[in-house]
Amino acid sequence: MFTLLFLRSNVQNYASLSTAIAISLGAIPGALSRYYLMLYLAQRWGTHFPYGTLVINLSGALLMGFFTTLFIEQVITSSKLQLLITTGFLGSYTTFSTYALDTSILWHGGARVKAFFYWAGSVVLGGICLAMGMSLAHMVR
Repeated sequence: MFTLLFLRSNVQNYASLSTAIAISLGAIPGALSRYYLMLYLAQRWGTHFPYGTLVINLSGALLMGFFTTLFIEQVITSSKLQLLITTGFLGSYTTFSTYALDTSILWHGGARVKAFFYWAGSVVLGGICLAMGMSLAHMVR
């Protein structure tokens, strides 16, 4: 929802080269942060539980909440910086942060039933899609 609202209000800048560069400059450190943090946590705490994914998803949600609040309250006004951080860095670091934000926007906007079904449906359908993808991979192997 936030991503869609942001894109609607910035549709002129959406396709520009400088926008693509801003997103890319955020995506590289986001992906590398995810990779190295997961390696570090696996070495430190083991691989019997997905600590890395949990820490990344929770920290991504925290960062998404922090930065989108700064954007909404116009503490940070640069649309390129917004895209660098949210779509670029956090988009490659975790998609859970956007999922958490969209759920929160629905919930606090009064659409609590919709928020619940989005929240639960994403988890259930995500698991089903994962299983379907695994099955498809086994069929084409």
